[in-house]
Amino acid sequence: MSISEDDNNNSDANIKEQSAPIEESPEGQEAIETDNLEKMILSTGIRVGTPVKTKFMTPFIVKANPEGLYILDISKTLARVDVAAKFIGRANIARVAVTSAREYGKTPVEKFCEITGATPILGRFMPGTFTNPSLPDYMEPEIVVVTDPQADQQAVLEATRAGVPVIAIANSDNITSKVDLVIPANNRGRKALATVYWLLAREVLKKQGALKSDSEMLEKASIDDFETKLVEELT
Repeated sequence: MSISEDDNNNSDANIKEQSAPIEESPEGQEAIETDNLEKMILSTGIRVGTPVKTKFMTPFIVKANPEGLYILDISKTLARVDVAAKFIGRANIARVAVTSAREYGKTPVEKFCEITGATPILGRFMPGTFTNPSLPDYMEPEIVVVTDPQADQQAVLEATRAGVPVIAIANSDNITSKVDLVIPANNRGRKALATVYWLLAREVLKKQGALKSDSEMLEKASIDDFETKLVEELT
């Protein structure tokens, strides 16, 4: 399986449909809900990068803010989420491996996998998971989704060796030479990661035919449900 070039080429056009308010009865209520959702997504810091940019991520950066942090293009983020969801939706979801070595990615990945049926791989990635059949946790994924191509580099390397497509959430400072599809987003922040995985889960469910509207997704789970909680918040 490979990611279609047509999907990538059409992604910027698709975003216009996603970001446009949906004007449906009654009385434009759906449009109001969509507008509120867009404002809330932006408030999570999903587009705030780091003070460093790589040549790989330059096409996804629109500017630097006064603090020197690079700002990612939210329209491209949403477009790539849509492309990724189409790709995942064509796969056997149980063979979609989603990894996160980062602590803040743990809950988002767990929730994403719980809702979609994908397979989570959390914490330290055991070498050989995709390449050594003698290991007890060996698997042959159809797609690998990584939270950070740097922190999850072992998963990226093994997927590449096995010829498995890699989708990565990538920040402004990430190197993505071994990634097949980049989702540009802040992959360090708790709320940002929760938002990316919530958006991806929503679109995957739509592609699977399990979801018809954004309001249905909110009934299943909110972005807060995807967010890793700090210790003090749990006590």
